[in-house]
Amino acid sequence: MKACFALSVVGLLLAGCSGHDDEPALSGYAEAELVYLAPPAAGTLLALNVKRGDRVSRGQALYALDADAESLGSAGARARSERAAAQTANLRKGKRPSELAAIDQQLAQARATLEASTATLTRNQRLVEQGFIAPLQLDALLAARERDAARVRELQAERATAADAARADEIAAAAAEARGSDADLALARWHEAQKQRAAPSDALVFDTLYRVGEWVPAGSPVLALLPPGAVKVRFFVPQPLLPRIVVGRQVAVSCDGCPAGLAARISFVSPQAEYTPPLIYSNQSRSKLVFRVEAEPLGEPVLKPGQPVDVRLPAGA
Repeated sequence: MKACFALSVVGLLLAGCSGHDDEPALSGYAEAELVYLAPPAAGTLLALNVKRGDRVSRGQALYALDADAESLGSAGARARSERAAAQTANLRKGKRPSELAAIDQQLAQARATLEASTATLTRNQRLVEQGFIAPLQLDALLAARERDAARVRELQAERATAADAARADEIAAAAAEARGSDADLALARWHEAQKQRAAPSDALVFDTLYRVGEWVPAGSPVLALLPPGAVKVRFFVPQPLLPRIVVGRQVAVSCDGCPAGLAARISFVSPQAEYTPPLIYSNQSRSKLVFRVEAEPLGEPVLKPGQPVDVRLPAGA
């Protein structure tokens, strides 16, 4: 009788000490946040400098697509930019010295003609006063002198205009066109540069999606990179345990073949419930209403993308 009582007491103590250790593990898996590198324009893959599983450094060349069309576009944009710049510079200057010299010669001729017409008018005025010619002829001579004087004034104004630059509005319009051409050239060079991609950071080549010689559509990833720290733990929590899931709290993580003592820090709790997790690894995780939770592993990276894991909440959480 005493022995039975003692065994009953021991059984109660063990049940009382079990606590959270008797709680089933929460099922989950390791998920990778991959970086997909894709060209903005289509083209034939000419070079693929890495293969799956390689480790690359920041700035290392990864792949190159044919860029003939982009090179031609850059050449055309460069020519338009140079033309716009030359037109702007030309408007800021006056005419060439030879053109100014030609205007000066025309002005000298006009002045000589004016002097001749003025002398003829003066001489004929004396003849009219002396009665040798009719006064009616003076009207034609006076008109000729006024014509020659107007021609002199015209060439003087043309000479002053030729020495100055173009109007301010014309220069501003040309400068704006030059800036637009420079922007077109920069855009064309950017499109050309996008046909060759380098690693944005140190990473692992997780997968290559095309082979050399294949046609790559615009926006289609050529390869996928796995940067350091890009593997996270995703698991699913039943609704009754949701109050114990707090962003920033640590959880214990275990998996087959992994060292003991793995931990992760909760970084995200889904605000929307799901009726079943996308991957189920045990019958105990079949809850009708679960919430997706993500956690960032702590310490050295151990987990592999897609690897099943068990997650346990700390005692007292």
